[in-house]
Amino acid sequence: MTICKFLVPAAIAALAVPAGAAVLVIGSTSARLCYEAAEARGIPSQTTLGYCNDALEKEVLNGYDLTATHVNRGILRLRRGSIDEAIADFDAAIAENPNEPEAYLNKGMALLRLPNGWEGAVPLFNTAIEKRTRRPAIAYYGRAVAYEMGGQIKEAYYDYRQASVIDPKWRDPRVELARFTVRQE
Repeated sequence: MTICKFLVPAAIAALAVPAGAAVLVIGSTSARLCYEAAEARGIPSQTTLGYCNDALEKEVLNGYDLTATHVNRGILRLRRGSIDEAIADFDAAIAENPNEPEAYLNKGMALLRLPNGWEGAVPLFNTAIEKRTRRPAIAYYGRAVAYEMGGQIKEAYYDYRQASVIDPKWRDPRVELARFTVRQE
């Protein structure tokens, strides 16, 4: 079987990869407001980012909430285009809890936005999948984009297809799959 694709730069698809596998925080704290902002769509305001900063600087957070708040602030920073700061938050979350899959998933998403970041993104998506991310379709989609950026077309096709199977209502994987042609040899 041969898999071909239409020439559309994978980097364009990388920009469409959603940043968002927020980690739930319970209660009525700044950490909870940070989580809600990470779950919302769109570019966050400085105020919503301030909730995360307040939680990390002024609240006494247990280990879970500390990890979650770093992931959630990283998502907000990524949406604002602050890639290095977002990666620092995801790294802090991984240091706090190396078993938190959403930290790996979101760091992979951030790396896709850097030149040649796809190389480092693939193992992060693998780890997110292995650790059972709550958003596996996003992990497969992100890994597909990374594979495509690296010229691994067959692997990209299979991951776009897996993302589409996991979340059949999500349009983006189907759009990407439409660019591919599969031929029997």
